[in-house]
Amino acid sequence: MTDSASAPTQARQLFSTVTQDGALELDLRDVPVPTPTGDQLLVRVEATPINPSDLAVLLSAADPSGFTAFGASARSPIPEAARRFTAARAGHSLPVGNEGAGTVIAAGEDPAAQALIGKTVAAAGGSFYAQYKLLRAHDCLVLPDGVSAAEGASSFVNPLTALGMVGTMRREGYRGLVHTAAASNLGQMLVKLTQAEGVPLVCIVRNQAQADLLRGLGATHVVDSTTPDFMGQLIEAIAQTQAFLAFDAIGGGKLAGQILTAMEQAALRTQPANGPYGSSQMKQVYIYGRLSTEPTEIGHNFGMKWGVGGWLLTPYLQSAGIEEVARMRARVAAEIRTTFASAYTARITLDGAIQPDTIAAYARRATGEKYLIMPNA
Repeated sequence: MTDSASAPTQARQLFSTVTQDGALELDLRDVPVPTPTGDQLLVRVEATPINPSDLAVLLSAADPSGFTAFGASARSPIPEAARRFTAARAGHSLPVGNEGAGTVIAAGEDPAAQALIGKTVAAAGGSFYAQYKLLRAHDCLVLPDGVSAAEGASSFVNPLTALGMVGTMRREGYRGLVHTAAASNLGQMLVKLTQAEGVPLVCIVRNQAQADLLRGLGATHVVDSTTPDFMGQLIEAIAQTQAFLAFDAIGGGKLAGQILTAMEQAALRTQPANGPYGSSQMKQVYIYGRLSTEPTEIGHNFGMKWGVGGWLLTPYLQSAGIEEVARMRARVAAEIRTTFASAYTARITLDGAIQPDTIAAYARRATGEKYLIMPNA
């Protein structure tokens, strides 16, 4: 091992634990700093985002407004009705943090790993809410010179998801996309990506400010789900774009069903209905998030050619193959300050991440609010 900076033998890491008595605890622990061997890298983690997918592990089903701090820990009760869903986690401490970026301070003896010492890299794979992270060299994205860890911290989950959505559309033979919670960091990336790719996009938002934000980025078809004429506008937008594939971040409630209904009405403008079976147009909604915990409500007024399913990034990348994933990663690195740039509401420390007021703030998952943890700050 060669190092460019001295790492301590112990460092702090954040863990989430469902306790046997029906609560959730977040605690910072001292853990050994590993020594890299072979093609491994030791990365000093300098920035790691809080994504909605992180919150599912971090907070589980605990009440985000119910945390009480004690020492280097915080604790909140899990509602009685939700405890059966968290029972499998009881007693198990889980490391948190899907992705992040930092500086390579040490490497194993492999020459390719040695060559990365001093470089700023980004990666995914879990356990990033920590001061140090052991990674394989080939799993890392080397950030361009001058790009900071904060700029590259969100290089995987959102950018690759946006690219995966467009890839799925092409694979399945659709011509356009519908996207919900469209003013999110991911949604803004998707607006810029689809513009560059010439892909028609229908953006569904929840207020005028979000609509104005996306139109400012150049989005053409933006529909506010809170307006009285939402369905009429959605039908018209889908008819114009022929967007019969949707990616839904909300998950719960009526929105997925409303999108299918609008798709069917748009299809019927150019296709005759086959009696009670509706149009011949296949209509697909993929749920990739659960911003709403309500049950998903699906009606029966959009014919018989439709589907609702789940979509996850990891299976898509596995099916895409090594060469395609390499091209995706290279594009993210090249456009990290443009197409795939992320903005953050606040930057917090590991200590700050377990403060009750801060937990309540980032747990809101409000559009336009994204938190960045700086583990070594």
